Amino acid sequence: MASGFFAILDDVATLLDDVAMISKVAGKKTAGILGDDLAVNAEKASGFASSRELPVLWAISKGSLLNKLIILPIAFLLSAFLPTVITVVLLLGGFYLAYEGAEKIYEYFVPHKEKKKSAVVEALKEGDLLELEKKKVRAAIITDFILSVEIVIIALSTVADQPLNIQVVVVSIIALVATIGVYGIVALIVRMDEFGYALINLNEEDNTLSDKIGMFLVRALPSVIKGLTVIGTIALMLVSGGIFVHNLPFVHHLAEGLNIPSMLFEFLTGLIFGAVVLLVMKVGKSSFGKKDNKKTLPEDK
Repeated sequence: MASGFFAILDDVATLLDDVAMISKVAGKKTAGILGDDLAVNAEKASGFASSRELPVLWAISKGSLLNKLIILPIAFLLSAFLPTVITVVLLLGGFYLAYEGAEKIYEYFVPHKEKKKSAVVEALKEGDLLELEKKKVRAAIITDFILSVEIVIIALSTVADQPLNIQVVVVSIIALVATIGVYGIVALIVRMDEFGYALINLNEEDNTLSDKIGMFLVRALPSVIKGLTVIGTIALMLVSGGIFVHNLPFVHHLAEGLNIPSMLFEFLTGLIFGAVVLLVMKVGKSSFGKKDNKKTLPEDK
């Protein structure tokens, strides 16, 4: 009886060791997309009144957990019964990520002409502000859903050759850690300026160490968010490029034939695919726009 108990403990220990090792590999694979997830959510959670930042972030976090609860069972069922669909979804997600990254680069070099805003800003009622907040939260949750699909699929692709029980545990851990880690860091980022102001007001003396640290945190927040956006864009290209390299045979063979660093090749691959999708989208929008705007000429009598 005792020997059987210790045998079960040994099996559990072996399973946990395998899960830990595979989770580390899956975590490295999904780390790139988490950079974009972090940048996007830091931007989505900022711009609110100070008293509403944490409630908004909590609402988005709950939506993110609900997204994972919806995505995970579907992903496991597809992996068990239709594994080829996982690859298709992964490639579609790769195209989306590449397009998003290429669009960010395009908008940086070719900025849109913003429409002139009215100088008169009407005061919004409390109910209007709450409705606007709900819309922003919904938009953030939708964006999180798309990124969560990619995180889950990429994590699942790293354990595709493992038994189903290990797949479930590893991917669930990655999904949970991604949500807690990303939104925990976002909370620290969006409250960084408030912490800075608290340090500045810590005492009545001027030019103290706390004042200097506080001013640094307040001034650093915009740069931090911009920096995360740049890192997230690079991560988008690397993640999407890696998806194409590992799932499209002709791209994989091309990577083997060229003597360049794999990271550089993946970045260039993501950039090229993203540029192609962006061009197709621009041409498509332009064509449909012209068609919609074309005036109907009166028939000749």
